[in-house]
Amino acid sequence: MKHFITSILFLALSSSIFSQTLVDALKKTQNERYPEAIRDFKKLVSLMPNDGNAYYYFGDCYFKKGEIDSAMLIWNKGFDVDKIDAMPLVGKFRALWIKGDKTAAQTELTKALELTKGKKLMAKRAEVLRGAAEGFIKSEMKDLDQALTLLVEAIEKDPTNEENYLLQGDALYEQAKKVALANSSALNANEAIKSYNKVLEINPKSPRGKLRVANIYQAADNEQEANKIYKEAIAIDSTFAPAYRERAELLMRFNKMNLAIQDWKKYLALNNNVDARYRYTSALFAAKQYCELVKEVIAINNLGLTNFRTERFLAEGYLECADYKGGAQLGLAASDRFFSLAPPEEITFLDYKRRGALLMKLGKDSLGLIEWEKAVGMSESAAKDLTGDMARMYYKMKKYDKAIQMYIKRQAVVELTLQEVYNMGQCYFSGPKNFVEADTIFSKVSVMSPTYGPAYMWRGRCKTQLDPNNALWLAKPHYAQVLEVVVGEDRKKDQNKKMVIEAARYMGAYYGGSTEKDPTIAKQYFQIIYELDPNDKQAKEILGIK
Repeated sequence: MKHFITSILFLALSSSIFSQTLVDALKKTQNERYPEAIRDFKKLVSLMPNDGNAYYYFGDCYFKKGEIDSAMLIWNKGFDVDKIDAMPLVGKFRALWIKGDKTAAQTELTKALELTKGKKLMAKRAEVLRGAAEGFIKSEMKDLDQALTLLVEAIEKDPTNEENYLLQGDALYEQAKKVALANSSALNANEAIKSYNKVLEINPKSPRGKLRVANIYQAADNEQEANKIYKEAIAIDSTFAPAYRERAELLMRFNKMNLAIQDWKKYLALNNNVDARYRYTSALFAAKQYCELVKEVIAINNLGLTNFRTERFLAEGYLECADYKGGAQLGLAASDRFFSLAPPEEITFLDYKRRGALLMKLGKDSLGLIEWEKAVGMSESAAKDLTGDMARMYYKMKKYDKAIQMYIKRQAVVELTLQEVYNMGQCYFSGPKNFVEADTIFSKVSVMSPTYGPAYMWRGRCKTQLDPNNALWLAKPHYAQVLEVVVGEDRKKDQNKKMVIEAARYMGAYYGGSTEKDPTIAKQYFQIIYELDPNDKQAKEILGIK
C-alpha cells in the first residue's frame, strides 16, 4: 500500500513538473531561445519517454529553428513511442507531408481527428487542428484552403487561443501573396491583418500579432509603418526578443546599420546563446557589415560553433574588411575550410568568386581566374556577374583568346557595352589577328557611337592589315572618317592627337601615291600632322620645313 501511494505521488509530481516544463519550453521557443528550449524538451522526453505530446512540440521547436530534418526525426520518434495520443499522430502527419507523401499524411491526420471527437475533447481537438494547419501553411508544399478550413473549426472550439488567429493570418497572407502573383496585382493583406489584430484583442500582453503586421509592411518596403508597429510591439512586451531582431532586419534593409546593430545587441542581451549569435552573423553577412561579421564569427567559433557557413562568412569578411593584417591569407584559409566542409549542393558560384578574389588580392591573378572560370560555368547569373571583369583582366594580361571566350559568353547573356564591344575588337586584332572579324566588330562600335573616332581608326588599321601594300587603299574611307568626327581643338587633346596624326598620315600617303594623286591635298594632311607635332620629320620634309 505504501509503495502504491508513493507511486501515485511520483506520477502526480512528474505530471506537474512535465506541465510546467512544457510551458517554459514553449515560451522559450516563441522567444527564439532555442538551445534552452531544446534542453527543456530533452528533460521532458527523459522524464516521460512514452508521452508523444512532448515529442510533438520538441519537433516543432526544431522546425521553427529551421532544422527540418531534426524536426522530422523527433516527430517520427514520438509516433514510434506513442500511437495512442493525437499529437504524435499530428507530428507523423507533418513529417509525411514534408516528405511529399500526401496520402499517408492525410491518413494520420484523419486518425488524430478521430481521436478528438466529442465535447470533452474540444481543446485537444483545437490543438490538433492548429498543428495540422501549421503543417499545411509552413511547409514548402502548402494547402492553404485546407488550413483555413481547419482553423475555422479550431476558433469555434477554442475561441480565446491566440495561436488560431496567428495561423489564420499566416494562411491569409500566403493566400494574398499567391493571388497577387497570379494576377500581377497589388498585394491586399487586409484580411490577414484583421486576424493578426485579433491576437491583441484576446491577449493584450501578446506582441506577436503586431509583429506579424509589421512583417507585412516590411515586406512591402514601408519602413515608416513597419517601424511604428515594431515600436508598439516592444511597448507591449519589452522582453520579447524577436521584436528586436525583426526590427533590426528592417533597419538593415534600409541601410540604418548603427540603429540595427543596437537592436541586435538588445536581442542578444535577451537571447545570449550561440544560436542567437549565429543568427546575428547571418544578418551581418547579408547586410555587408564585414568587420563586425569577422569579430562575431570568431566569437561563436570560440563558443564551439563552426560549420561551412561560418567559414563562408569569414572568407567574405576577411576579403572585404581592411582592419585585419594578412586578411586575404586568413580569408583564403577560411575558403579552404569552407570547401572541405560544404556539401556540393550548398556551394554557389559566389563561393568560387570569393575564393578567386582572395587569390587576386594576394597577387595570384591567374589562379584567381581559374576559380572564376569554375564560377562562370555554374549559372547564367554567374556569367552575367563575372564575364565582364574576366574579359578585362585577360585583355590586360594579353591573353586575347581567353578574353574573346569571355566576351562571347557574356554577349550570350547580356548586351555588351560600347567599351566591351570595342575591347573585343582589339582582342581579335591583337590575338588571333582575325582582321576581318575585328573590322566587323569595330563597324558595330561605329554604329553604336557614330562620332567615336577610335572605331574608325581601328577599322582603318584592320583594312591596312588586309591591304598591306595599299593595292586597294581599303583603309581610306575609315581614316577619312576619323578626321571628319575629330575636328578643331579636339584634335589637340592628348587622347586624340596620335589618332589624328595616324589618320592624316594615311590620307597624305593616299593623295601622294594613289590614282587620285594630288600633292596639294597631300600637303594639307601633312600640315595637320605638323600642327600637332612640329618635330615630325616626314611632315617637315613634305612641307619643305627645315
